[in-house]
Amino acid sequence: MFDAASPLGHPRRPLPPAQSPLDAVPGPRTPTRAQERRPATDRPGGKREGKQRDAFFDNAKYLAIVLVAMGHFWSPLMSHSRVLEGVYRVVYTFHMPAFIIISGFFSRSFDMRPDRLKRLLTGVAVPYVVFETAYQLFKNAVDHTHDDISLLDPWYLTWFLAALFVWRLTAPVWRVVRWPLPVAVGIAMLASVTPSIGKDLDLQRVLQFLPYFVLGLCMKPEHFRLMGRPWVRIAAVPVAAVALGFGWWSVPRLDSGWFYRQDSAQELGAPWWCGPVMVLAMLGCTLLLTACFFAWVPRRRTWFTALGAGTLYGYLLHGFLVKYSDFQGWFDRPALHRPLGEAAVTLFAAATITLLCTKPVQRVFRFVMEPRMEWAFRQDATELAIERRGQERERERAKADA
Repeated sequence: MFDAASPLGHPRRPLPPAQSPLDAVPGPRTPTRAQERRPATDRPGGKREGKQRDAFFDNAKYLAIVLVAMGHFWSPLMSHSRVLEGVYRVVYTFHMPAFIIISGFFSRSFDMRPDRLKRLLTGVAVPYVVFETAYQLFKNAVDHTHDDISLLDPWYLTWFLAALFVWRLTAPVWRVVRWPLPVAVGIAMLASVTPSIGKDLDLQRVLQFLPYFVLGLCMKPEHFRLMGRPWVRIAAVPVAAVALGFGWWSVPRLDSGWFYRQDSAQELGAPWWCGPVMVLAMLGCTLLLTACFFAWVPRRRTWFTALGAGTLYGYLLHGFLVKYSDFQGWFDRPALHRPLGEAAVTLFAAATITLLCTKPVQRVFRFVMEPRMEWAFRQDATELAIERRGQERERERAKADA
């Protein structure tokens, strides 16, 4: 999937504009003036878009987050429907890897530069601390429990922020490794047979999903363009049909824990050698279905393109509704376990996540999701010089316009 003649550390083409650390879930923040002046080349859509965001990635993130929400709302209903659980397994095979690949793709230019480290802290670490705390307090209040708050044991959705923080910090390492993807796959295989890793920061998921982040680092814009060709879209139809059939077949035969990548083989009651085998098998199936998903993502602007910038908001906020409904026993209603009820829950999930990705919701929760926090950081001499030069250029431009 990547050009071996072009080492990861020396890409032949310009990298995409530096974006927010949150690109696996939400969209990047408004680019700085220097970034706005940078030519927008090598986008998967093949067009020079200037200040505009790439519609393909925003579309992909929105459609993927809709599938995430549907999966979470389906989860309490699956025990009564083999068909629904089969679809659920197919979706869980690729929806998070799609996010992670996009995250890796936009991490290609990440280094330990102070401004990028600040965005990593304010855009990933701070939301993780806030929502890990909020989710635990919410659980204690609604479920009448008294569990302690633990920042080392992510609960429910927050594992992804912890994983994203770790992956992004390792991005510079993968640029100097000769064979980054095989090494990442080897690490995932070893993790699958190491139950002693424990639950701290959900490291099993961090390591087992690592190959998809590294794959994103290795990918180039032309790979996304390749997946948009007509023959790929046509070929994706029978592939998806076979996947749905296999998902239905696997329900009574395969432990669903393999799809979550949060346990070792031993913890799933399987022989140790099943771990590496399943990592490779899941990797192959995931890449195939993710390619099908990317093939069907529109390349043009659509009515939901703008919602791609708010997917982190939808991701973190919809969990409260899912868990509240579950704690209150709403999913136990018999009507929801019939085909019409399952369809209604699916539509409700799509509508809810769409609403939570909108601009008004972003404005309300931006202070938590993307806090500025300049007061918390020191500015080094280089940053101050860049800022002064920017201010001088603005003054000169204002004088010229006058």
